Amino acid sequence: MDRNSIIGLLIIGAIIIIFSIVSSPSKEDVERAKKQQDSAMAAFKKTNEEKEKILTLEKKKQDSLKNLPDTTRKSDLKDKYGSFAPSTEGSEEFVTIENNLIKIKISNKGGRIYSAQLKHYHTWDGKPLLLFDGANNEFGLNFFSQNKSISTNDLFFTPSTAEKHISSDKETKSLSMKLLCGDKGRIEYLYSLEPNSYMLKFKMNFSNLDSIISNNASYLTLNWKALIPGLEKGVQWESDNTSIYWKLMDEEVNYLNERSEDVKENLKTKVKWIAYKQQFFSTILVADSAFLNAQVHALKADTASHCLKKFMAEISLPYEKTGKQSIPMKFYFGPNQVKILKQFNLEFEQLVPLGWAIFKWVNQFLVIPIFNFLGSYISNYGLIIFLLTIIIKILLFPLTYKSYLSSAKMRVLKPQVDELNKKIPKEKTMERQQAAMALYKKVGVNPMGGCIPILLQFPILIALFRFFPASIELRQQSFLWATDLSTYDSICSWSVQIPFVSEYFGNHLSLFTLLMCGSLILTTLMNSEQMAGTSQMPGMKVMMWMMPVMMLLWFNNYAAGLSYYYFLANMITFLQTIIIRRFVDDKKILSQLEANKAKPVKRSKFQQRLEEMAKKRGYKLPKK
Repeated sequence: MDRNSIIGLLIIGAIIIIFSIVSSPSKEDVERAKKQQDSAMAAFKKTNEEKEKILTLEKKKQDSLKNLPDTTRKSDLKDKYGSFAPSTEGSEEFVTIENNLIKIKISNKGGRIYSAQLKHYHTWDGKPLLLFDGANNEFGLNFFSQNKSISTNDLFFTPSTAEKHISSDKETKSLSMKLLCGDKGRIEYLYSLEPNSYMLKFKMNFSNLDSIISNNASYLTLNWKALIPGLEKGVQWESDNTSIYWKLMDEEVNYLNERSEDVKENLKTKVKWIAYKQQFFSTILVADSAFLNAQVHALKADTASHCLKKFMAEISLPYEKTGKQSIPMKFYFGPNQVKILKQFNLEFEQLVPLGWAIFKWVNQFLVIPIFNFLGSYISNYGLIIFLLTIIIKILLFPLTYKSYLSSAKMRVLKPQVDELNKKIPKEKTMERQQAAMALYKKVGVNPMGGCIPILLQFPILIALFRFFPASIELRQQSFLWATDLSTYDSICSWSVQIPFVSEYFGNHLSLFTLLMCGSLILTTLMNSEQMAGTSQMPGMKVMMWMMPVMMLLWFNNYAAGLSYYYFLANMITFLQTIIIRRFVDDKKILSQLEANKAKPVKRSKFQQRLEEMAKKRGYKLPKK
């Protein structure tokens, strides 16, 4: 670097430091943000505390009722639950239904799914992977019966079998959980599981409830609440990729803002499905026809609970006053893997964030097909990324060559541009630019020729930026020192919380990110050498040197597979440039450009059409 570049670098660094100090939040802003976060946490804790109080009071009440005479106790239950009073007593028991992929634990209390386990996956620390688990989750109907508020989560269902374990490995098996009410009334939850499937069929059957459920009820409210546990090492990144998604009928898939502390949405039209989506896994409730409407709510959980967020959905189910009615639904418990999600033809694949518009198309029609093809023959994903990088760089080589050739032309013309500038005073900037453009046009050089090939490569660059962090195939796949290519690779870490550094950089240092930044410095050295003879602005040179620092700060928490790819791409670009240099002769380029001066300047087709139109209208064109 020359003296001006060093001075410019120091100035830019000073500006960044001053800007970070000036733009850093004031104490008032920090306090305000802290109060907002504390209020959100307080609301979450208050909700849980209130719920615990209610459960404690309910337990005490139940215990007190047990001590009452049978006639008194049954009378009190009848007053509170009406026809559902007999179903309020019992002890919680579980029935497990599973196939080779998923294991579903169903409780007789509420007849609901108590936990869902994916058998072929584990958490980052090797524990069984449970999408949700425990009493903090709810799934049940709320309605009025005989002027009494009824929640099926509080009632005991009767299973159709005495078996505690049902295997669907070889054939479809079903489990019925029935809630009796009155003489003939019945609510049935019917679960059916096929072999080798992530989809659990679920049907609500209603029978003889006309005299039990309020006459003016045209819908039933389904309450679905789940506390979402952290499953990955990068908790913050996982949280930022965890949210509620939904699909309205005849509309595109939408979602709640992942980064909001507390956000909700009213879905006022018919809903096809609602998904509790995490970084790599999802629980999706699908209506065979449609839900009438819904309200979804996501609340950030307290990090001390080892959970990411609390998801809540109030779903309106159509209810008809007939003797019998069935509402068929399905649950998907499985990975966010494109080739699996596409099989259902329900747009589940939209849960995988591949980018928007052209970036998504690049991933869908270029990156993923190549990645899957290589994955069908190779099991080492580090090698797959290596081969994928080579293939992409080969496809982009014509653009790389064209960009280098354009820079070489600008470089060999630099002495002539300097000669023109000597003849024109410095204050006449416009005239200098016009003289340089006239020279470029005369020799047939496009000053933007080096930028256009780079811009054409940009969609692939961004597409891969979205692809690697969203690829479940890389999850827990090790390569060299990285134990998991889907998250950061840490060669050293610390527990001390450092202001600003811990929040944005993290308490670790990623080796692949360091290598990527090192390769970026290497290519920057080569590019600065290549651009040494051009009229590149000093500010651009400084920015080139600032990029490695910015990338280190940015990528330290990102997927190791992404940093590994950029490291490989930079090194291949470096080698390609060395090879191109051996075949591109600056003297030969200059002689070719000098020869172009003797040729007439070619007019573009657009310019030719304008001149023809002018001639037809009788305008005389100026002589050249």
